[in-house]
Amino acid sequence: MTFKEIIAHRLLNQQIAETTFTSPQEIVSHLGAMQSQDWAMAKWAIGLRLPGSKEADIEKAFNEGRILRTHMLRPTWHFVAPADIKWMQALTSPRVQAFNASYYRNNELDQKIFKKCNAIMVKSLRDHHYLTRNELNEEFKKAKINTDDLRLSLIMMNAELEGLICSGPRKGKQFTYALMDEKTPQVSTLKKDEALHKLTSIYFKTRGPAMIQDYTWWSGLTVKEAKEGLSSLGKKITSENIDGKEFFFFDQPLKDINKLNTTFLFPDYDEYGISYKDRSIYNHPKALSDQKTKQPYFIHAICVNGYFGGSWNRPTGKNNNEIQIQALEHLTKKQLSEVKKAVKNYNLFFTTE
Repeated sequence: MTFKEIIAHRLLNQQIAETTFTSPQEIVSHLGAMQSQDWAMAKWAIGLRLPGSKEADIEKAFNEGRILRTHMLRPTWHFVAPADIKWMQALTSPRVQAFNASYYRNNELDQKIFKKCNAIMVKSLRDHHYLTRNELNEEFKKAKINTDDLRLSLIMMNAELEGLICSGPRKGKQFTYALMDEKTPQVSTLKKDEALHKLTSIYFKTRGPAMIQDYTWWSGLTVKEAKEGLSSLGKKITSENIDGKEFFFFDQPLKDINKLNTTFLFPDYDEYGISYKDRSIYNHPKALSDQKTKQPYFIHAICVNGYFGGSWNRPTGKNNNEIQIQALEHLTKKQLSEVKKAVKNYNLFFTTE
């Protein structure tokens, strides 16, 4: 297998090159979790994988609870399906909580305070009574709970990691919280080995070929846990050493992607990049001497045939609505034409007409 073939597999597995899915929740469920702290880009990440969809479609799916949003994995904000949020949080949150422990101590937050805050959230949010963070903060203040500095953020994150709360529908442009038990189906609890098997399978089916260090970066799991997960897949998973790097993947025939979608405006923090610790594979060999490759990785980036091909920007101001492209010097006229199509697709997604 070549690096070019790895890129082709990833474009297909991540549903970018093509997809048979027709709804936002199918995309999120397929990928398991999608980083989503940048709201506009998170919606575009789904839209990129659903040709013909609009920003309003993703907003509608979110507001109806067909996709949820919470802190998990590394952690940061992620989209996740209602059927997956509980077992995924139970598997990965202990590592995050251990990492957060020093922040809790430094901000004088202990289990007594968390218990008091959680009780307030349950009382305030029950029966689908969705509240914003500021509205919940007012309830904390009434109870004489100090929420200065980082304390409020840590209180809310702890409740998410403990599986108490997740996203509710938006109030205008503001996000709300909901009780997780009221937003998720009654699904059987997975044992740790079952959850580890499931998460490992999802990751390598949708992100493979990838390395163990990519998986641990994405999931927040330990190397030991990652290896246990791989072992549980048995003969379903295979590996190949390429230039001293061991890649794991589900072996399957590789489609010709030349006529599929491989050029696009990269959503910031998209799973096509953020799923991997090592992203050097996306630097095209012809671009290695191009000074423009010093642009930040995957922040307003352009992908051309699956490789990093430059950056894009939409200047602020009333008269600056057109997206500006800074393409790498090695791109051909045909590739630049594909970039123009990618800009058009991006604009169509965000148009309200």
